Amino acid sequence: MKKPLIHKSFLHAFRGIFLMVLTERNFQIELAAFFINLFFIFYFNLSGTDTALVLMASVAVLSAEIFNTAIERICDIIQPDFDKRIGFIKDISAGAVLLMAAGAVVVGIIVYWKYLF
Repeated sequence: MKKPLIHKSFLHAFRGIFLMVLTERNFQIELAAFFINLFFIFYFNLSGTDTALVLMASVAVLSAEIFNTAIERICDIIQPDFDKRIGFIKDISAGAVLLMAAGAVVVGIIVYWKYLF
């Protein structure tokens, strides 16, 4: 199979992100949190290290949500009816996003604490 041209690969990737924004409520919420963090980065004039930590945590949550959605969609294609095994897969996938989001909140508290108090 011939690989697509590089600009086509990027186009497909951006389309995927656009589809996430259009269709996934949790991604929309997490994206709003990302933009709030961008505002705080400039408002509090975060150091380079603090900016990197906040951006890495934010992007990690968004990426985890994309993987979770992909896993859930694949599971729905494989088994459209209820299946306890598929439920387990979906639950642990969602748990990974929750864990990543909780970690991002901890990073946010650690980073923003010194700027707030």
